[in-house]
Amino acid sequence: MLPILTFTQLALTTFWAIVFVQSGLDKVLDRKGNLSWLKGHFKHSPLRGIVPLLLSVLTIVELTAGILCVIGVTQIVISDDLTFAQYGIQLSTVALLMLFFGQRMSKDYEGAATIATYFAVALLSLYLIG
Repeated sequence: MLPILTFTQLALTTFWAIVFVQSGLDKVLDRKGNLSWLKGHFKHSPLRGIVPLLLSVLTIVELTAGILCVIGVTQIVISDDLTFAQYGIQLSTVALLMLFFGQRMSKDYEGAATIATYFAVALLSLYLIG
């Protein structure tokens, strides 16, 4: 049986791997649909002219965060090493800040509140992994 702290670290890293691998892959596999929705979402925002660029940057950040967390899960299981889990969760936190910024800029305050909940979990994750 794993010590409770190790299990918690493993669970949190797995959580972020699932969140950002799925989200990033969705943005890759349905870029056209995501882009169409986002253009509408940001049509009254100062970001409206750079939505395709922002989607590309966010996709890269999310996939990288998710992949780092997948590697982190593997490292935790094999050697109790938290290095890649830390990198992955740090980048996950950056991705959440990017998403939060976008929601605030589009004046989607309900969406921003949802991201704030994820952000709280991210901060807890950083504390328990660090």
